[in-house]
Amino acid sequence: MPIKTLLPLNRRGLMKLVATVAAMPALMTAQVATPPPAVPRVSKEMILAALGVMGLTFKDAEIDMLLPVVNRTLADYEGVRKLEVPLGTAPAISFSPLVPGFKIPKGPVYRAPKAPLLVKFKNAEELAFLPAVQLGALIRSKKITSTVLTKMYLERLKMYGPKLNCVITLTEDLALEQAKAADASLRRGKVLGPLHGVPYGAKDLFDTKGILTTWGAQPYQKRVPDADATVIERLRGAGAVLVAKLSMGALAQGGLWFGGMTKTPWNYDITSSGSSAGSASASAAGLVGFAIGTETLGSIVSPSTRCGVAGVRPTFGRVPKTGAMALAWTMDKIGPICRSVADCAEVLRILNGPDGKDLTAIAAPMNWDARRPLRGMKVGYVSSEMERLNEKQKPIYDAAFAVLRKAGVKLEPITLPDFPLNSIRYVLDAEAAAAFDDLTRGEGQLDTLSGQAPSDWPNQFRSSRFIPAVEYIRAQQARTLYMAKFEEFMRGWDAFVSTPQSASLTATNLTGNPQVVVPCGFVDGLPAGLLFTGRLFDESAPMRLALAFEQATDWHTQHPVLQA
Repeated sequence: MPIKTLLPLNRRGLMKLVATVAAMPALMTAQVATPPPAVPRVSKEMILAALGVMGLTFKDAEIDMLLPVVNRTLADYEGVRKLEVPLGTAPAISFSPLVPGFKIPKGPVYRAPKAPLLVKFKNAEELAFLPAVQLGALIRSKKITSTVLTKMYLERLKMYGPKLNCVITLTEDLALEQAKAADASLRRGKVLGPLHGVPYGAKDLFDTKGILTTWGAQPYQKRVPDADATVIERLRGAGAVLVAKLSMGALAQGGLWFGGMTKTPWNYDITSSGSSAGSASASAAGLVGFAIGTETLGSIVSPSTRCGVAGVRPTFGRVPKTGAMALAWTMDKIGPICRSVADCAEVLRILNGPDGKDLTAIAAPMNWDARRPLRGMKVGYVSSEMERLNEKQKPIYDAAFAVLRKAGVKLEPITLPDFPLNSIRYVLDAEAAAAFDDLTRGEGQLDTLSGQAPSDWPNQFRSSRFIPAVEYIRAQQARTLYMAKFEEFMRGWDAFVSTPQSASLTATNLTGNPQVVVPCGFVDGLPAGLLFTGRLFDESAPMRLALAFEQATDWHTQHPVLQA
C-alpha cells in the first residue's frame, strides 16, 4: 500500500489497518494446506490381531495409549537391524546350569581302563573299526605310522563317504601335513597324548582356518573362516589329525544338508538322524578314528543311537563353543562321537575347560574313573518308559538291564520330576531365530535351504518372530524352577538309565545335565541305544555304567557291511 494513502486516515482507521496487517501471517498460514498427520505403521487393527496371536486382551483405551509406543519401538527395531552383527555374536546375557547350593566336583581324578591291546594286523585297512585309543597305542608303539593310518582313512572316506553322504569337505592336504608332523614328533620322543596321530572328523560347524565351514546350508557353502574353533585347536595340540569336515543337517537340524540326506551305514535307505549326522555315520562306518559333534536337543544322542556308536553330550559349559556355529546360546553343547566309551572320555578330557573367550564355559575338573566299583552306586531307571516299550523293544531293554544287574548294578525304579517341559521348548526356537535373523529377513535366502517342511528351520524361523520377548524370558524363569527341581532329584542318584526316546532328553538339554549313549541291540535292523544320565559336571558316573555295559556285551564290536 503506498504511503500517501495512509495520510488521510484518522486514528481509528489507522488502528484497524495495523490490526489487519498483524493478522496477515495467520491468514496466510490458514490458506496453505496443512499436511495430514503421518499414518501410524502399526494400526489398532494390527494390535488386536497380534494380541489374538498372543492370547491377550486389552481395553480400547489401553490400546490407544500403547499405539504410539509400539510405533516408536518399531523404529528402534529397524535401527538395531541396520547394525552389522557378526554371525554367532552371543547376546549380553549368559546361561549357567549351576543352581544355588551346587558345588563343582573336586578333581581331577582320571583313571582310564587298562592299556589297550596291541592287535596284530597285515594291512592298515584291518584297523578301520578299532577304537581311537587302540589306534593311538599302535602309533605310539610304532606298529604303524600316523601317515599310513591317515592315508587309509582318507581312502575309505573317498570310497564310502559318497554313498553315505557323510562328508562335506575332505581335508586331505591338512591331514597329511598333520600326520607327517605327528610322526616326526614321535621320532623325537615327544608324545602329545593318547590320541597322538589318530585321524578324526569334525562336524562342519566348527571353524577351520582357510577351509570351508558350511554349516550344511546353501547360503554358507562358500564360507571360509580365518581362525580355528577352540576344539579344533585343542585336538591339534593333542596330536590328532583332521581328515574331514563331516556332514550336518542344515543349520544343525536333522540329516538333510545342501548335498542331500546323510545315511546310516546300517541301512542306506534311512537317514543317520542328526544334526551330527556325518559324525555318527562316519564313526560307525570306520571312516575316521573318532568324531566330534554338537547337541542342542538330541543331535549327539539321536544319530549315535541310529548309527550304533557311543556318544557323550557333556554338561553345558564343560567345552567352550568358540568358533562353533551358534544355534541356541543357552542350550548348545559340544561332545564326542566314537566307537567306545573310553574314546569319548579321552576326547572329552582334551576338550574340557574354559578358553577365556566363551563366557559360558565353566572351570570344572574332568573326572573319569573307569575302575570305580559298580556296587554301591545309586542307579535308577525310568520305570514308566520301560512299561511303554513295544514287543520288539522290550526284549532288547530287558536283556540290557539284566547285563547291568549281573555286572553288579542295583537298578531302582524312578519317576522324573513332573513339569510341562514341552511348554518351554520354544526357548530353542526363539534363540535359533535370533541367531539367523539376518537370514530370515534376507530376500529369499531361507528359500534356498533344503528342508522346507513345516518342521524345518525356514518355517520355524518365521513363526518364531511371533514369540514375544516377555514370553521368552518367562519361559527361562520356568526353566530356572525346573533346574532347581531336577538338581534336587538328582542328589539322590549317581545316574539313571533310560531309552534314547526318554523325556529326559528334553529335560537334560534344558538343565544342562550330561548323557551317554551306547548301542544295546537291534530293532528292525537298526541299532538301539541305552541312555545314561548323570549329575552336573559328573560325566564319570554315567560313562562308568556305559563302560560296564560295553565290557559285558559285544554290540559295540558289530560293524555294518559297507557299499562303495
